[in-house]
Amino acid sequence: MPKNVITLCYRKIIDATSNNHWDKYVHEDSFTEFKMQSQLYNAEQKYETFAELMLNVEGAEKLHFLVSAAITGYLRQLNGIIPDILDNLGRRFLTFEHFKFEIINSDINDLSKHKIAINFFSKPLLWHNTIGNMLLVSQHSELIAEETFTNLFQIQPFVSIHAIKIID
Repeated sequence: MPKNVITLCYRKIIDATSNNHWDKYVHEDSFTEFKMQSQLYNAEQKYETFAELMLNVEGAEKLHFLVSAAITGYLRQLNGIIPDILDNLGRRFLTFEHFKFEIINSDINDLSKHKIAINFFSKPLLWHNTIGNMLLVSQHSELIAEETFTNLFQIQPFVSIHAIKIID
């Protein structure tokens, strides 16, 4: 019987309106790092926004990577668990292997305009069924036991099936 193995992507957007402490620290530290790293591409201080840098300065796309260094410690605090995504029992269950940091918008003079995204890519999951707007999944392993522990969770905004692999 074929099995569907999926990888989910959760896009967490953080800006000045973010309320929890972890988000605020990530927001502030990534802004500070953006201001510092953007000096490499803006020595004459011609540009104030990330968009202006991207449009006018060759290599400015490297700022995504350069600024991501400021948040890696915060990501380690998550212990490999994707934040915000809960199963129907209210537990965090979704683990991640990779992430991609992205600057959506920023202004070197205004913290309130700084907006970032962290795209979390889950470890492979076995997709058992879809029940209404919920997915029934379990951790994917090569060995399938007689009994498999599952998680049922609601599909929500900013969660997407990033990849699927059908195994015969």
